Amino acid sequence: MSTAGKLTGAALLERSRLEEIAADAVRLAREAGATDSECTIAQGDEFSVSVRKGQVEQLKEAGSRGAGIRVLFGQRSASAYTSDLTPEGIRLMVNGAVEMAAITTDDPWAGLPDDSEYGKIEGDLGLFSDDVERLTTEEKIRMAREAEASSLAVDPRINNSEGASFDSYTGLHVFANSRGFVTSYRSSSCSLSTVPVAREGGSMERDFWASAARSSARLESPEYVGRKAAERVLRRLGARKVPTQKAPVIFEARIARSLLDHVFDAVNGGAVYRKASFLAGKLGEKIASDRVTIVDDGTMPGLFGTSPCDDEGVPSRRTVVVDRGVLSSYLLNTYSARRLNLKTTGNASRGLTGAAGVGHGNMFMQPGDLTAADVIKSVRNGLYVTELIGFGVNTATGDYSRGAVGLWIENGELAFPVSEVTIASTLQQMLAGIEAIASDLEFRGSLACPTILINEMTISGQ
Repeated sequence: MSTAGKLTGAALLERSRLEEIAADAVRLAREAGATDSECTIAQGDEFSVSVRKGQVEQLKEAGSRGAGIRVLFGQRSASAYTSDLTPEGIRLMVNGAVEMAAITTDDPWAGLPDDSEYGKIEGDLGLFSDDVERLTTEEKIRMAREAEASSLAVDPRINNSEGASFDSYTGLHVFANSRGFVTSYRSSSCSLSTVPVAREGGSMERDFWASAARSSARLESPEYVGRKAAERVLRRLGARKVPTQKAPVIFEARIARSLLDHVFDAVNGGAVYRKASFLAGKLGEKIASDRVTIVDDGTMPGLFGTSPCDDEGVPSRRTVVVDRGVLSSYLLNTYSARRLNLKTTGNASRGLTGAAGVGHGNMFMQPGDLTAADVIKSVRNGLYVTELIGFGVNTATGDYSRGAVGLWIENGELAFPVSEVTIASTLQQMLAGIEAIASDLEFRGSLACPTILINEMTISGQ
């Protein structure tokens, strides 16, 4: 892993230059009368290639950079953005924000964090790997082709493909504010995926597999990605409906993380203070099974939800959101914390313009002791979900209804594929009804969850 201490001379100069630009923007805002200000600069290079049946269908290489400033005049605030990082471009950006602030109204909760809250995690967090930069275009195309070819070679029933893709990004993030806080860090990412299509008789199915990491060396091999995608699509052939019933439902690990996405939406401080969350006003109350502990941790090296500080300059940290079924914390930035008379949890997240919202770090459900196979064996009859379809989830009320694809369980064994069914419940009942949690926690993004068993959901089929 390349670290800040191993930057080349050119990279160090560029980082220093952008930090100076951010500090200059903040200084200009203060000179224009702003009581506070904060500037974010992002610069990066992205690559994307998609291939289908071995042929390159789309290839994109792009560089981007931009700066955003937020100014405060007491409790009035405004923002502006520019892609022109020349002194004149920065001056125009600052002036635009200052002019807009003059016509905004006071917001009693607006403001920067308290001085005592600033800081950042020192040392190498594994956010950047120079092997992503060293990959050539030819190598990236080759990996996409090999992933697709590997899936097509597994079985003659896999006779088509929706393609394979390789994507990568390297970038630099800079933040400065009028309290003298300045920080910057580099990040990298890459991913490889393929989507095979299989046919048998009148049944045609698709599925996929993907691998993502901060370093190309940590990606699963193209052969593995292709073979895994092939195994997944083959087990879907001959899918059928099942009768409408209430039965246990298992979410495989890749799908179970969607439940954490809904939990995040519900513990997001912005939704809580607007009372647009079924968990508003529930701090300290039991909201899930005793088996459930959910953690948000922005300090875990090498993961996608990790950073030295949040987008307000508050150090990243580990926050236990649900502790053995009890809601123990919301996730907050400075603004939502003040609205709720609480303290920020270091979860501010923003783009280049506007006030910070709330984001998560590495949010995960702590694993149990059972294997995924043991969880399946514990179910006499039920549904093992491998894909969810649609967006029928309301985190204000907790209502849950989504299309599902998976495998039916009979006497503890995966018996046959299932499609064209809907699973329904409420998030409240689902969290309370988690009967088993497997040990297969694996981070493939910033949300991660093991295989979980929910004691009962309504399955609508025939």
